[in-house]
Amino acid sequence: MRQAFLDIWTIIRRELNTFSRRPIFFVVMFVAPLGFLTFFTTLMEAGLPTKLPAALVDEDNTHVTRQLTRILGAMEETHFVMQSYSFTEARQAMQRGEIYAIFRIPKGTTEAALTQRQPVISFYTNDTYFIPASLLMKDMRKMSEMAGLAMTRATMRARGFRDDQIMGTLQPIVVESHPLGNSFLNYSVVLSNLLVPGLLMLVIMLTTSYALGMEWKRGTQKKLYEMGKGRIWVIVFGKLIPQTVVYTVMFWLIDIIFYSYLQFPCACGIPRMMLWGFLAVLASQGFGLLLFEAFPGQMRMAMSACSLLGVMQFSLAGFSFPVSAMDAPFQWLSNIFPLHHYFLIYVNQCLNGYPIYYAWSSVAALLCIFFLPQLFSFRLTDAFLHKEYRA
Repeated sequence: MRQAFLDIWTIIRRELNTFSRRPIFFVVMFVAPLGFLTFFTTLMEAGLPTKLPAALVDEDNTHVTRQLTRILGAMEETHFVMQSYSFTEARQAMQRGEIYAIFRIPKGTTEAALTQRQPVISFYTNDTYFIPASLLMKDMRKMSEMAGLAMTRATMRARGFRDDQIMGTLQPIVVESHPLGNSFLNYSVVLSNLLVPGLLMLVIMLTTSYALGMEWKRGTQKKLYEMGKGRIWVIVFGKLIPQTVVYTVMFWLIDIIFYSYLQFPCACGIPRMMLWGFLAVLASQGFGLLLFEAFPGQMRMAMSACSLLGVMQFSLAGFSFPVSAMDAPFQWLSNIFPLHHYFLIYVNQCLNGYPIYYAWSSVAALLCIFFLPQLFSFRLTDAFLHKEYRA
């Protein structure tokens, strides 16, 4: 065993020497993760898009409709950059991409409401831009409901009802909203916490295949095999431990910035998230090694498979579309991806603060992905002895 550790140390020093002679490793292992972190945290620094440009078409132009539009303009997501009496002018502005929505109050709205003739208020959103259109739709729908209540209040006041009687009729039940896990409705809490680690996990898969495949490309695989005395676990440990250390430190740095500096919610504490980050690094390396074993000695094929499946895991992770709503084959397929299980652990531990008992299956899955390549190590042995690099 002592000789095995000495051989691992020899391979580690050889790998560190390779890093020093190849700047690509520095760029991929340090610059790229920091670039992902900087890009996404600054892109969504506000947490939620605000003051989205919209147009107001008030054809009625009464004191009631002006009050409604002032309330809508005061909402956080809506900013009326254009006010017009012509719907055609607003439509042309939307076609030019200057606004995302149009709020239209037809002529005679106030009169129809006061005489109980059910007026119609229209709003249009450009759902080509999904997120701003959805946010503006929410504001305008809320404003439309408030408009109806405002009209009813004006009618009841004209009939002599007191304000307490009016409110008891308009809102007999008061609804309280309590968003759990992400009470600030901050998009960055969900997206940055999955996109940045997900991209880092993709990089880990690629560098795992690249580091192993370079031995065949340079024709040094037999020398490496002799250095490990033919023990595949010694060779793999020696090759991947330096990357494991670097990527774990990068993962921990991301956790510290997210949960200490940016103050993202973390119900389980930073140390535990660091533990899950370390486990995610190991699972990503195991996934990359497994794909290299599927194409032993062929760096390009292994890296192409890592790229394809690594990008696919973002769609099947479950944070953009729930896995439970997918077709059964895609639900089964999602279980092979480390990011899916990391996402489940993140939601369970970091956002909700539940006991680890409720996420034990995801922890076990990450460990299985890490250890699974050991079952196919015989393919690496065959590749070291018989496979040659094919361009």
